[in-house]
Amino acid sequence: MTALDLIRPDWAAPVHVRAVATTRTGGASRLPWASLNLGDHVGDDPLAVARNRGLLRDALGLPREPVWLKQVHGTAVVDAAVAGDRAAADASWTTSPGIVCAVLTADCLPVLFCNRMGTHVAAAHAGWRGLAAGVLESTVAWLAAAGARPESLLAWLGPAIGPESYEVGGEVREAFLRSDPSAEAAFRPGRPDRWLLDLYGAARHRLRRAGVMAVSGGDYCTLADPDRFFSHRRDGVTGRQATLIWLEEKVPDT
Repeated sequence: MTALDLIRPDWAAPVHVRAVATTRTGGASRLPWASLNLGDHVGDDPLAVARNRGLLRDALGLPREPVWLKQVHGTAVVDAAVAGDRAAADASWTTSPGIVCAVLTADCLPVLFCNRMGTHVAAAHAGWRGLAAGVLESTVAWLAAAGARPESLLAWLGPAIGPESYEVGGEVREAFLRSDPSAEAAFRPGRPDRWLLDLYGAARHRLRRAGVMAVSGGDYCTLADPDRFFSHRRDGVTGRQATLIWLEEKVPDT
């Protein structure tokens, strides 16, 4: 078994804010979920998924099991410190050290948040439906209600399908334009009656409108890199990579 191939955000987060995105490398699952599939809802052997999650916990020294959500492509946001297992939501946040916020993706856009003081963190799952409906704005609003103002936030865009690969129908474009005509900048004409959607660009635009100016990441394409990433659009039946964030627990003074 090969070592885990992990991506660490290049952002100005405080050192006690821990964040990582996984790839498909280093796990126990077999094709078509090979190999570090972390999704327990995609038809993979439950024992392999459990082993993969254990490998991830060990590799990162996680304080506890991540808070795995039942993602529904909506805008619901939960407090990870009190959310039950598989809470129906597409984002979670916490101010509690040791609580791990996580989202699973295989083309959709994972977005991590922290404030500059390192007291608040969040993870959001933004496919086109959630992005158009406002899941990022909802996450920013929850963080603001908990005391982290939008202008204090940093956001990192994790691995998602890239702008040259994500072809969608006109109904997707219309869903964005209904609430924000300026979202047109995220679309380019593709094949007849089709459009290329820049998820990264759409997310940056929505974050700016929500007051989050420090946005980094957005450098990957899950569909174009089969050796490194799962992609539902490319493969249909496939695994899920995870994007996680947490605050380190304080080490007692000795």
